Amino acid sequence: MQTTDIERDVRTFLADQFFYGLTEKVSADAPLGNVLDSWGVLELVTYLQEHFGITVGDDDIIPENLGSVQQVVAYVDGKLNAKSTNG
Repeated sequence: MQTTDIERDVRTFLADQFFYGLTEKVSADAPLGNVLDSWGVLELVTYLQEHFGITVGDDDIIPENLGSVQQVVAYVDGKLNAKSTNG
């Protein structure tokens, strides 16, 4: 899966869940902490695990991984690459 596909899927999820479907409101570098409360972070983590088939560990739930769309995309891409490398 390419990063553009990951970004599209994440932006669509965030728009549908938190911006009434307005994808243009979800910029790639805007801080998600302004939008997501702790419940929203849990929704995002659940989505990432179910949609991309990755495991998000408790230690991974940090702003460096989930602070913006760009950071989420980089995190998911890294997890998918590690998964494909490890089989």
